Amino acid sequence: MKDVIFINQAKYIKDMLKKFGLEQAKPQATPMSSSTKLDKDEGGKCVDSKLYRSMIGSLLYLTAIRLDILFRVCLCARFQAIPRESHLIAVKRIFRYLKDTPYLGLWYPRDSTFNLHAYSDADYGGCKIDRKSTSDTCQFLGSVLISWFSKKQNSVALSTTEAEYISLGSCCAQVKWMKQQILYYDIEVDTIPLKCDNTSAICLTKNPIQHSITKHIEIRHHFIRDHVLKEDVVLEYVDTLNQLADIFTKPLNKERFWSLRRELGLTNLS
Repeated sequence: MKDVIFINQAKYIKDMLKKFGLEQAKPQATPMSSSTKLDKDEGGKCVDSKLYRSMIGSLLYLTAIRLDILFRVCLCARFQAIPRESHLIAVKRIFRYLKDTPYLGLWYPRDSTFNLHAYSDADYGGCKIDRKSTSDTCQFLGSVLISWFSKKQNSVALSTTEAEYISLGSCCAQVKWMKQQILYYDIEVDTIPLKCDNTSAICLTKNPIQHSITKHIEIRHHFIRDHVLKEDVVLEYVDTLNQLADIFTKPLNKERFWSLRRELGLTNLS
């Protein structure tokens, strides 16, 4: 449109619901119940793995726009080897949520600024199978969301601080790359704020001597400390209620989920 770009995939969602025979499914207000705890469910009933993988693949494509289902889809994708009935029910719940919200999309106003900033969060020991944490970040240019990811960490973190620190390292790498990309358009960005809700992780970047217990963290995660010293990035504390990356870490209740979804810029065209 004249002053805004609006991106959504309503047609793709409707075609996907038709493909898997879920056109008449009962709509849901959230993609996953806040009480859902998925594991291998080895005693559960097996389901068609080909169908399950096809559903996951269709949803993964949609996460390029629908950030609100990212964590839920990635969680269900971990069980593609031997899917059980409980996993299929969780996937169908995501489809039922999409049926209720086909016209949600990302809103990009023309007058947005180019101030790059980011949010970083982690779900400590969230995976019920191997107890690994999940790193979650999202990056903004002004008020518009331009990048996000939710990924299980490669190693088991021994504390919440460690999990958050690893997530901050990933977030720092992402914003540094973005800063370079923006420079190609002659837009210079100075110090980039990284917002985190863990004060211990922030202190760790400033005074590592007092935190020798974390010496086993891989060296690649410590490069964030160098960028803090160079003032490429600055770590800022944000309380949990204003931590926008929280939507990528765990299932949330309806009120909290809707609030974060709106703050991230996901809205209906109407």
